[in-house]
Amino acid sequence: MSEADRVPSPAALPAVAATAPEEKKGKEPEREKLPPIVSAGASAPAGLDRGFKGQISTFSSVISTVNQKKEATENRSSPTHLVFPNIKNVRDLPPISLDVRQKQRISTDPLSSEMKAPVLPEPILPVQPKTMKDFLEDVEKAKSSGDWKTVYDFYLTTFDSFPELSAAFKKDASASFNTIEDSGINAKFVNAVYDALLNTPQDIQKTVLKGIINSLLQDWKGPRTKDDLRAYFILLQNPQFNNTSTYVIYAHLLRQTASLVEADHHFLAHWFKKLSQKRFKPLVERLLQFISLRLFPAKPEEFPPISKCSWWIPSASKVLALLKYHTWQSFGNSHRFSFCQYPFVISIAAKKIIIQRDSEQQMISIARQSLVDKVSRRQRPDMNMLFLNMKVRRTHLVSDSLDELTRKRADLKKKLKVTFVGEAGLDMGGLTKEWFLLLIRQIFHPDYGMFTYHKDSYCHWFSSFKCDNYSEFRLVGILMGLAVYNSITLDIRFPPCCYKKLLSPPIVPSDQNTPVGICSVTTDDLCQIMPELAHGLSELLSYEGNVEEDFYSTFQVFQEEFGIIKSYNLKPGGDKIPVTNQNRKEYVQLYIDFLLNKSIYKQFAAFYYGFHSVCASNALMLLRPEEVEILVCGSPELDMHALQRSTQYDGYAKTDLTIRYFWDVVLGFPLDLQKKLLHFTTGSDRVPVGGMADLNFKISKNETSTNWLPVAHTCFNQLCLPPYKSKKDLKQKLIIGISNSEGFGLE
Repeated sequence: MSEADRVPSPAALPAVAATAPEEKKGKEPEREKLPPIVSAGASAPAGLDRGFKGQISTFSSVISTVNQKKEATENRSSPTHLVFPNIKNVRDLPPISLDVRQKQRISTDPLSSEMKAPVLPEPILPVQPKTMKDFLEDVEKAKSSGDWKTVYDFYLTTFDSFPELSAAFKKDASASFNTIEDSGINAKFVNAVYDALLNTPQDIQKTVLKGIINSLLQDWKGPRTKDDLRAYFILLQNPQFNNTSTYVIYAHLLRQTASLVEADHHFLAHWFKKLSQKRFKPLVERLLQFISLRLFPAKPEEFPPISKCSWWIPSASKVLALLKYHTWQSFGNSHRFSFCQYPFVISIAAKKIIIQRDSEQQMISIARQSLVDKVSRRQRPDMNMLFLNMKVRRTHLVSDSLDELTRKRADLKKKLKVTFVGEAGLDMGGLTKEWFLLLIRQIFHPDYGMFTYHKDSYCHWFSSFKCDNYSEFRLVGILMGLAVYNSITLDIRFPPCCYKKLLSPPIVPSDQNTPVGICSVTTDDLCQIMPELAHGLSELLSYEGNVEEDFYSTFQVFQEEFGIIKSYNLKPGGDKIPVTNQNRKEYVQLYIDFLLNKSIYKQFAAFYYGFHSVCASNALMLLRPEEVEILVCGSPELDMHALQRSTQYDGYAKTDLTIRYFWDVVLGFPLDLQKKLLHFTTGSDRVPVGGMADLNFKISKNETSTNWLPVAHTCFNQLCLPPYKSKKDLKQKLIIGISNSEGFGLE
């Protein structure tokens, strides 16, 4: 069912009742009208003393049933009504149309002048009831005296309506503050009121929630002002919504926020951007918890059935998108809800699964097409046609790999299988891992000249030396793409800036003249590669003396290439433009852009096209640059205790003496030996996205002489361990095995 079908007009909130509108023949129906809010004092506070957890059920005491209008309501094609948990006597309530605000803006030209709605005057805003100082003094008096009436009255008045709410927290009651840069709200006052709220008696907390319901109902039926937006901004920060018993109200608040027009979202997004980290983080966590608990409720009976509130998750996701400074309208015209439209909600582990499934589907599709082509040409099908088969010699690893990938470019999206010429190993995954490892190690060696290793930052960067053929940079890109495509982790040390460039843009442009791999860069990006140079440029920016006279620099950069110093102008005529206090920011920006973008453009463009020739997929749009890095490289942080907890055993029990010796030795290893063990048993010394548990590490009993060394099956992440009789013997044999193994045998 599409989102348009599933996200109905908001069901009436649980504190009021409404009558269905009557239609006049031959004329458009009049706007829906709601009866007055039922007075809180008219209902017996029977449930108020039961505590905050049961507060939702007390709303039934102020709901007027509308059973006599039920038929009329259902005939309006209203989608599913919201059902509130633990409310036995609540009937179906009339819907609030999502399009009500749009309907209010529809031209009334077909109507007679008598029926045209008059232009509403600007409402007279309430006067600010208290200052922050007054409020805090009242709270302290209430705590000491036990008389909360003054505080109760403040909360009752403040949260009774959007105008009251906005007026209470305005910095200046006379200013409009219609700007995206300043909401005009006293954030410290809002924080103080919410911090105090959670420590007030239950009747005050319930009064606030009732006031919010009243405010939401008043807002949807009338025109919206910037004061209303300020009210949404304030209400979304309410910590009461951490409690699942308030989720029904929270859901309606989220839906009405999500249904605001784009211009209103623009204001809210910028206002939220101004919040401190201390206040912004709980806001995001509250929304994530709301989505998680709606999907996987610990107590399903606490929530309405998912079929009755399918709009909860889309609404929360759209509001979360505002907090992440994205507009959810930018994800295409489809009305069907998908979490992939909101990738910031999805964990990196889930994104990896999505990419794996996408890769598998592409592999199946390509293999099926190859099979159909063979059959159509009346040729006998061969199993090898279903794979990307790489046959390489260890002594000519780079050249053979480049030749194979060039010849088999059409097969890049098939499942990868590697054969080392002259070796009997059958690739069940282990040979593929080893091919990646050896090839990367050779290509990134300083003597090869493709990449420069920066000792200060422990990372590689592209060499800016000019050459006639950039095919080997394309090969590195293909290797990275194949690693992601085949779920292999690589030991590559690129800076985060590389992955940002790799996603610029995430989808290869159809126009080949469009630049690729170009992104905005700053001193922070340069610091991740060349920290000393970045520090020097930062010093230039903050220098208080005369830059032109003291530095005597021009808009030029000098680089050494094969022993020759070459100069490059950062802008036309740059060698004649001095760097001054006035233009030094431009100089620094052009310098960084030259180093990270322009000087290596051809190298990186080849690398970019190589990567995307394998990983051309919309799934890449889900990833942030740092997530691409984790998918490619895995995590370098080892947790051997986590590996111990997740290890499976075959022929051994975890209490056996040999196993106890093994873990005593391994947990005592230094980091380099732990990495060697991981590489020996899995083909990589990096941890996959899901952590050690995703390795499916197994220790099997090898019923051989204890004089033998341990054996590993890297394709299965399996270690075959003889039953050594002493810890010393096990440690000695294990170190020999993991330190000298490469290929199918010993070096």
